[in-house]
Amino acid sequence: MPEITLLGWIHTGIAIIALLSGFYTLAIHKIIRLENTTGLVYLVCTFIAAATALFIYKHGGFGPAHALAVLTLLALAGGFLVTKISFLEKIAPYFQAFCYTATLLFHMIPAITDGLLRLPVGDPYLTDHQDPLLKKFYLAFLIIFLIGYTAKFLWLKKNKP
Repeated sequence: MPEITLLGWIHTGIAIIALLSGFYTLAIHKIIRLENTTGLVYLVCTFIAAATALFIYKHGGFGPAHALAVLTLLALAGGFLVTKISFLEKIAPYFQAFCYTATLLFHMIPAITDGLLRLPVGDPYLTDHQDPLLKKFYLAFLIIFLIGYTAKFLWLKKNKP
C-alpha cells in the first residue's frame, strides 16, 4: 500500500470527524439533518472528504473509491435538493434520510478497506483488495444500512417531521 500523502492525511482526518459526528448524530437525534449542529458537521465533513477523495490517485486512475466519492456527492446533493422541491415535500424526509444515511455506508467501505490494508503499520491484516474478509464487511455494512434505514423510515413515519 502506498504511503499516505498530505492530502491523504487531511482527507482521513476529516473523514474520521465525519464518521464520529455522523454516528453521534444518529445516536442522539436518530436522523442526520442540517438543522442539528452535529448533523451539519457530519454533512460538511462528508462533503470535504468526498471532494478530496477525488484528488487521491494511489492506484493510478479512477477507481472504486472515486466512484464512492461521486455517489456520496450525489447523495448529499439529492438529500439537500429534495427538501427544496415543493411537490416532493411528502417524500422529502424519507428520501433525505435515505441519502444522508447512505453516505455513512459510502464512508465505511473505504474506511474498512484502507484500515485493514494499512494497519497495523508494517504488518497489515490484509494485503489484497480482493480478500473475502473485505466482502464480508461490505455485506455486513449493507445489511446494517438496510436495517438502520428501515428503522429510520418507521421512526419518521411515526414522528411525522
